[in-house]
Amino acid sequence: MSLTFHWFLPTSGDSRDIVGGGHGVAPGAAAQARPATTAYLGQIARSAEQLGFEGVLTPTGAWCEDAWITTAMLTEVTERLKFLVAFRPGLLSPTLAAHMATTYQRLSQGRVLLNVVTGGESAEQRAYGDFLDKEARYARTDEFLHVVRALWRGETVSLTGEHVRVENARLNRLPDPIPRVYFGGSSAAAGPVSAKHSDVYLTWGEPPAQVARKLEWIRGLTAAEGRTQRYGIRLHTITRDTSEEAWAEAGRLLRGISDEEIAKVQAGLHRSESEGQRRMLALNGGTRDGLEISPNLWAGVGLIRGGAGTALVGSHTEVADRIEEYANLGLSEFILSGYPHLEEAYWFGEGVLPILRERGLWRHPAGEPALLDAVTVPFTPEPVRSS
Repeated sequence: MSLTFHWFLPTSGDSRDIVGGGHGVAPGAAAQARPATTAYLGQIARSAEQLGFEGVLTPTGAWCEDAWITTAMLTEVTERLKFLVAFRPGLLSPTLAAHMATTYQRLSQGRVLLNVVTGGESAEQRAYGDFLDKEARYARTDEFLHVVRALWRGETVSLTGEHVRVENARLNRLPDPIPRVYFGGSSAAAGPVSAKHSDVYLTWGEPPAQVARKLEWIRGLTAAEGRTQRYGIRLHTITRDTSEEAWAEAGRLLRGISDEEIAKVQAGLHRSESEGQRRMLALNGGTRDGLEISPNLWAGVGLIRGGAGTALVGSHTEVADRIEEYANLGLSEFILSGYPHLEEAYWFGEGVLPILRERGLWRHPAGEPALLDAVTVPFTPEPVRSS
């Protein structure tokens, strides 16, 4: 078994501190420490490519840059790296989305992956002209993906659904290969959509026992559809040469958050309609206490960041052990991030990935490790100052 690792592009800005934002929460001022320029994002993308990440996730929402445009620009400064483009199906037609992905796939030579985000916050959806409630948004996503999948198979599609209507839709070109569809959701309405349409089901970083129960649920629904799919997890990482160094860094990040900021962000996140967000909030409890919720799993990020709110914290060996533990549950794709994203990519890529390679759990997507080791340049983190 070879695990797949993706990194993250911080298109709302980056920092040496935790950057808030997501799920209706505006990014904090720290996000401007490293603005999301194409030059800086290109640094992260090129580093991720060299280190052995298969792709990079780019988020979606009013709080960050548009994922389609940003990643299309970055294909020009990378060679192999894939781009996991997050988008919301209610904001464009399924025919247009299928067409865009096909064009992206052809011009990038097969480097687009799609993260379909139904949208958990009605207030933000309404700002974009979408006035459906949460349940209806999932029903629309079901119809949307039905059309997209049929178009990618080369079919001519007519559908008069409850939310989606197309007539004689057809693509002049088909994507090659067909982009993998990633989909996450913890609510009852999310499971059947994933079971019918996604290639990879994603969960946020909950403790292993909770993840196991969620995977059992999705596997059952997927099997009932006569399908199989892969499973992935979204986590932050703080990995160092020793456990003490890693936890010291977690402590530094926590000290950089004020009580006032925690209270403000937590109040906003508690208004979220997302079941996944509710589960993240339950893990951190809105307090600085008891944040190691499982061995090496720290919930401190979720105090001021919406969405994925947990991090693997420990020595390189400890983090590799936790990844292997998750892999034993059936997870094969890991979407990771850390603050700041440039330096943390190197900590993980040069610290953890070699251990997983030695265990036979990972291999570099680009070739033989001996050749790659010969050209790897040691990395010394230095501050990046914006002008």
